[in-house]
Amino acid sequence: MKKPVKNNVYWVGKTDWELKKFHGEELSTHHGSSYNSYLIMEEKTVLIDTVWSPFENEFVENLEKEIDLKKIDFIVCNHGEVDHSGALNKLMEKIPSTPIYCSANAVKSLQGQYFKNWDLRPLKTGDTIDIGNGKQLVFVEMRMLHWPDSMACYLTKDNILFSNDAFGQHYACDHLFNDSADQCTLYAEAEKYYANILAPFSAILKRKLEEIHSLNLDIDIIAPSHGVIWRDNPMQIVEKYRLWCDNYQENLITIVYDTMWNGTRALAEKIAEGIREKDESVNIRIFNLPKSDMNDVATQIFKSRTVLLGSPTVNNCALHSLAALTHYIKGLKLKNKKAAAFGCYGWSGESVKILNEMLTDAGFEVVNEGFRCLWNPDYETLQKAADFGKDIA
Repeated sequence: MKKPVKNNVYWVGKTDWELKKFHGEELSTHHGSSYNSYLIMEEKTVLIDTVWSPFENEFVENLEKEIDLKKIDFIVCNHGEVDHSGALNKLMEKIPSTPIYCSANAVKSLQGQYFKNWDLRPLKTGDTIDIGNGKQLVFVEMRMLHWPDSMACYLTKDNILFSNDAFGQHYACDHLFNDSADQCTLYAEAEKYYANILAPFSAILKRKLEEIHSLNLDIDIIAPSHGVIWRDNPMQIVEKYRLWCDNYQENLITIVYDTMWNGTRALAEKIAEGIREKDESVNIRIFNLPKSDMNDVATQIFKSRTVLLGSPTVNNCALHSLAALTHYIKGLKLKNKKAAAFGCYGWSGESVKILNEMLTDAGFEVVNEGFRCLWNPDYETLQKAADFGKDIA
């Protein structure tokens, strides 16, 4: 059943309560997600985006209950990724001659994924389409936010920005709008979404926000492709993006470790005590990595001013969980972060040096050579670990 957004604009998407992983197994979605599709019913009828392909039959069946599909004048595909375009195959079987407006890069991605001879019509920033009743759709390319084919569109008079993947959250909610959603969950998921999906493109996003601002658009609603719709003070999420894209950090130190026999765990906890003793104002997060969600850890790293990684030495290496984490956060292209390493060893002791190299390769400023402990830490070693924490603070 369609849900009203504003005037003649309706949500016709799908709420996915069961989704726990996204992008294969790459991203955790503890609170599910939604695939937001929008139907505009002015003099012209416009469908903006569809849903993920597992829900294509349900989507088309529900849409047919709301409107004669042949009355859809055109489809807007803001982004070719399958969670937005996945129902096109089933839908276009019903209305094969309906034009699909998208970016020039989306022409490539749609043809490359679906191998169909659809009527794909490329758009660029500043292009407009009249949809009747004095209203237009205005298009803005959003390249690399987060695909090269991404774009957004703006509905004049109703002042709705259909932002696609920008300003979204992986958050299945029984309410459509931000003012009705749980605010703690909403902002936690918006932050996690930015940190794990959009952070690599922060420099591009910063310029794009300036470009959108220069268009002098009145924005009453931001309607993303995932999660709830920003109706109450929609610019609040734009302001958050302005902060997050500008080498963001809080007064936070995150300690992430793996351990075999709890020696490195003991070091982590003592280092945290030293940090706290030196600076009571700093927030500290400690994660035993194999027992934690990597995306949640990465979100805390995104927020941190300093990151500490700890691992014992095993087979002349650090434990593989830390290698996976540093590989992942390298892809996030985080800036303005300091780091150091620590760990126990029994024989060769290379883990700290290896972690330092991984951190440097991931773009972090390694502030010292790190802290190593031969065998399990005794009282004296634990005091030195606390002093190491004080130096880091």
